[in-house]
Amino acid sequence: MIAKQDIIFNDIHGHLGSSLKFSEKRGDWDNTKNLISKGSDWIIEQVKASELRGRGGAGFPTGLKWSFMPKNKTKPHYIVVNADESEPGTCKDREIMRNEPHKLIEGILLAGVAMKANHGFIYIRGEFVDEAKILNKAINEAYDKGYIGKNACKSGFDFELTLHRGAGAYICGEETALLESLEGKKGQPRLKPPFPANAGLYGCPTTVSNVETVAVVPTILRRGAEWFSGIGNKNNTGTKLFCLSGHINKPCVVEEEMGIPLKELLEKYGGGVKGGWANLMAVIPGGSSTPLIPSKVCNNVLMDFDSLKNEGTGLGTAGVIVMDKSTDIIKAIWRLSKFYKHESCGQCTPCREGTGWVMRSMEKLIYGHAENHDIDILKNVCDQIEGHTICALGDAAAWPVQGLIKHFRYVLEDRIKDYKNNVLKVAE
Repeated sequence: MIAKQDIIFNDIHGHLGSSLKFSEKRGDWDNTKNLISKGSDWIIEQVKASELRGRGGAGFPTGLKWSFMPKNKTKPHYIVVNADESEPGTCKDREIMRNEPHKLIEGILLAGVAMKANHGFIYIRGEFVDEAKILNKAINEAYDKGYIGKNACKSGFDFELTLHRGAGAYICGEETALLESLEGKKGQPRLKPPFPANAGLYGCPTTVSNVETVAVVPTILRRGAEWFSGIGNKNNTGTKLFCLSGHINKPCVVEEEMGIPLKELLEKYGGGVKGGWANLMAVIPGGSSTPLIPSKVCNNVLMDFDSLKNEGTGLGTAGVIVMDKSTDIIKAIWRLSKFYKHESCGQCTPCREGTGWVMRSMEKLIYGHAENHDIDILKNVCDQIEGHTICALGDAAAWPVQGLIKHFRYVLEDRIKDYKNNVLKVAE
């Protein structure tokens, strides 16, 4: 359980206020000039030492990612924050932008210093209308106070920040598709290499980071890397925002330490599973693209990158979706298949053709209009989609179905059997 003094987002539920006045009372913008004066190398080394891993889903070491930016600045450098947050089951970045926007703005400034980027962009999801207004107000407050802009925080470092609203495309959550959209083009992922650190926005060195990842950096730099790395488990350090939804008594967003047991997380903060823990069927632990885990795994699994990976799933964005025994598990996964089919950009054949095929197959399985060998065919198609596309959307479409087949194949087979029995009864 997290100690009160270790909490980073003290007003994640918006009880106090998002204005600069309240943010400064919470410790934001506290002697930021001193942090900037320590320079690029110091900031990156601190972030590396903290063992902070990306909070957007992939869990890549943040300090290492930032260090990929060229040391010699021959072109403009850019820092781009991915605030698209379109992953079903995930609602953490939205809360940061809505209730603690200055943590994000200060984090972007310090990330800009670390990567010698004098211009930052926030790419915000188009549906986040109120959040965009709040964020825009906070940016203006920071400009008016001199925290960003020319001679930011009176440090001698110039930093401009631009808020850009997207148009609601899930694919633009992929970093290179986001950059394409930011440039005014169709949001489609780019082939890599070149990677954004070498040729990103406008062909210049660029790093794309998640909202939560950037927002925790100022606190890490103030309290020290050892403090952050001392929370959680080895290679899974620090605090994390968890989004709890589905069949629980108290859906919420909560900050806890990495590695908290899933059962403790749900019972302490989510009020427990509806109908009691014995009524739990399955949990999607990291947003809709991560494979589900059955109740027997949920009993002991820890909520961190490595523990969940060992169970064949992932922490992802920590969007925890709880399903009790009243759930039609086949229909639930079909709904996710429909989502990914709709959001595919259509650039890659395995994804363009495969997501539609998977969705239609899942729809048949809802009613049992299939044979047992069709389950194997569906698994084979998902395996062929996974890892064979430019971006990870193909993987995201395949993993929920693969998880369903792995843990709940008996439900699929029973559905097929029931359908056949009903057909025979009607025929008689």
